[in-house]
Amino acid sequence: MDTVVAILSSPWFLVAWASVAVPSLYVVIRDLRTENAHLMSLMKLVWVLTVVYSGPLGLWIYWTTGRRQIPRDGLYRRAFRSVAHCYSGCGMGEVAGMFIAVGLLQLGTLWVAAVTFTLAYVAGYALTVGPLLQEGVGLRRALWDAFLSETPSITVMEVVAIGVDLSLAGDAGPREPLFWSALVVSLSCGLLAAYPVNVLLIRFGVKSGMMDPREGAASQ
Repeated sequence: MDTVVAILSSPWFLVAWASVAVPSLYVVIRDLRTENAHLMSLMKLVWVLTVVYSGPLGLWIYWTTGRRQIPRDGLYRRAFRSVAHCYSGCGMGEVAGMFIAVGLLQLGTLWVAAVTFTLAYVAGYALTVGPLLQEGVGLRRALWDAFLSETPSITVMEVVAIGVDLSLAGDAGPREPLFWSALVVSLSCGLLAAYPVNVLLIRFGVKSGMMDPREGAASQ
């Protein structure tokens, strides 16, 4: 653990991360504009945020599961699209929660976890409830559907992500490289931890997963 913290405490870790994350972001934005413009605006945002949070890992997930060029679709690809959708919202909440609770308010560990958990849930649910409302689903039904389909995924994602972040970052604040390095690592840990949960949720029919990216491509 001490070795990992020492590596993450170096500004060069963030430099190295940026050197692979920024090109990954460029690739996904360019591909969404030129090769997969038919995707829904929400899914475009999902993929951009996934790559912002997880760099090359997010790009790999998009490239193998989120493009119209995939050879076939199936459970494991749908689960990756599903977890990316969840991840995009929860990531916003987690980043905001860490910055507010640690950087601005300088709260203790339990309060940091509580604030971050709450904001991650709110943002994660919003990305599910919002589209349902736009489709004409009533608010009560939309909230209930989001609760059933997203709670297991969000819970696992945030328990792992927040736990890893607090374990690695310790008392580090936003002015220290360790604060941001730990956040980068913890986000991806949460994504990977929630993936098998989404596989099970889709397998047992609790959620359907996001649409096949090849749908609608023929008309483009």
